[in-house]
Amino acid sequence: MPNPDGLLVDIAAMVESEHNNQMSLTVVVPGAVITGRLAPVALWWERVAEVLQASDHLKPFAALFAPPADHPPARPSHLHLHRAKILQGDFALPHTGGMYRIAIEDISAWTVGDLSYSDR
Repeated sequence: MPNPDGLLVDIAAMVESEHNNQMSLTVVVPGAVITGRLAPVALWWERVAEVLQASDHLKPFAALFAPPADHPPARPSHLHLHRAKILQGDFALPHTGGMYRIAIEDISAWTVGDLSYSDR
């Protein structure tokens, strides 16, 4: 999306300003449909750092994900999703959800809410 959707940018900015991670969103990007909860960037960075810190092999990378000292930009350029899944056919990957950072300009479509599948 060469001109990012202003409403989507406003939603991301509201999540940042209210430090709220309850907004579920599903987005379409080239090659994938991703569903999850929007997270403020500082919370997202903190969670990724925690996961990396817990890994013997990936621990050195944790410092790269320390939340930035400065405030996030007034107009977000990326969405930060947690508990996110890539939807593929009738299942989602990973099953438990993951952490995704998506450039807003790459999103071609979106909807409020998360999509999930049932095995019934």
